[in-house]
Amino acid sequence: ASKRLLKIAIVLLGASLDITTIMQVGGRSLMIMLFTLATCFGIGHFVGKALHLNWKMSNLISAGTGICGGSAIAAIAPVIDAEDRDIAFAMSATFLFDMVMILIFPLMGHALGMSDTAYGLWAGTAVNDTSSVVAAGYGFSEAAGDYAVMVKLTRTLAIIPTVLIFGAIHMRMQGAGRNQKGHVQSSIPYFILLFLAMAGLNSLGIIPQELSALLKPLSKFLMVTALAAIGLKTSLADLRTSGGAAMAHGFIISLLVVVVAYLVIYAQQEVLLLI
Repeated sequence: ASKRLLKIAIVLLGASLDITTIMQVGGRSLMIMLFTLATCFGIGHFVGKALHLNWKMSNLISAGTGICGGSAIAAIAPVIDAEDRDIAFAMSATFLFDMVMILIFPLMGHALGMSDTAYGLWAGTAVNDTSSVVAAGYGFSEAAGDYAVMVKLTRTLAIIPTVLIFGAIHMRMQGAGRNQKGHVQSSIPYFILLFLAMAGLNSLGIIPQELSALLKPLSKFLMVTALAAIGLKTSLADLRTSGGAAMAHGFIISLLVVVVAYLVIYAQQEVLLLI
């Protein structure tokens, strides 16, 4: 439920959205994503060195924070031959901060007086995992949740170039060539393509309005079910045993991304916050 139902829910959500709106939202979020990714991998590099983390763990944490949590970590780990310990610590570091953001993001959004559009853009670019974006987005409002999901799906596509870049870096460090095609293909988030296909069908009027109206609440129900399943899989005891340095890295980078994303949105407030 925690994996498959969430993806099905996102695909069904596409049946209630317009493809033109999705493209506009994706384009609007690109500038913010450039800043947040630069923060994760740029500042994250120096934070990792200061905390004496190996480059693999440090960059896995940065990828999880900047792109899409566990999915990005799982996609990049085999490309750089990461150890199981690196993967486990990176997963814990990103997921722990996600749990905090689910609770406090809607409160901060209301306290800052953000519009549904601005908040959805903020949550979609600053919260790590897709499931956490769903929870934080709809915790503010339904409109903000829809917007946050669209932003998040655009951000998830950054997995593909990131896998290619880290594959090239690892090959250069190893001094030997290897075929990364399999890793790239396995990292492609195909459910996003299905989401766009459903939105395209809805935009063309192929999906009846009555059916679209039924699929939207079904999508939200499946999202809530997936979030509950994720909670059932989470062990606080396991999180406590994770490395302190990895947790500190995840906290610092996540906090910086939250601040940077908000500042970029604030700088564009004449366009975004007044919508």
